[in-house]
Amino acid sequence: MKRANLIVNGVLIIAVAVLFVLQFTGKEKPDTSKATEKSVDTGSVIEEGIAYINIDTLMNNMDMYFDLMDKLSEKQKSSEAELSSRSKDFELAATDFQEKVRKGLVTRSRAREIESELQQEQQDLINLKDKLAMELTEEQQVTNRKLIYYIIDYLEEYNNKKNYKFIVSNSLGGPFLYADDENDITDEVILGINAKYAKEQE
Repeated sequence: MKRANLIVNGVLIIAVAVLFVLQFTGKEKPDTSKATEKSVDTGSVIEEGIAYINIDTLMNNMDMYFDLMDKLSEKQKSSEAELSSRSKDFELAATDFQEKVRKGLVTRSRAREIESELQQEQQDLINLKDKLAMELTEEQQVTNRKLIYYIIDYLEEYNNKKNYKFIVSNSLGGPFLYADDENDITDEVILGINAKYAKEQE
């Protein structure tokens, strides 16, 4: 699941920032001279209209994220169990066939039939492995999108009262090398988004 976590975090870091830039760039452009003047005068979060979320912290404290990861993990375990069971059946059948051939307990024509059946079963196992891997990848992508859009929907509601121009994501190794703690709304968003999710689960 470490790989799934890296994918989710990577997608979220990029998508949240990009989508919010696109969301707010259609609005009336601010007077740059006034923005500069405000920055010099106070530098407050509201006047500058920028806030950020530490996306790693949000993910590590977001109840919906853990619920979705649990479901994804269950699907992965189920797929692995199915593949393992089929593989063991194949190995037993192959071992039994080799033993019968060694002891001369099957005719050559029947041996050819069994060998052909085993080859088909082996190919079926390969196809099943590819199918299950593709389904899991698709499930991860759907999970990522659910998280992204849930965060975006919540932040749109949240921003109705805050009126930020931009809400961006920040994380270690991300594009922002420095961010003032006064602009950090992570804790507030965690509380709000978990409360929203809990209410929806009632």
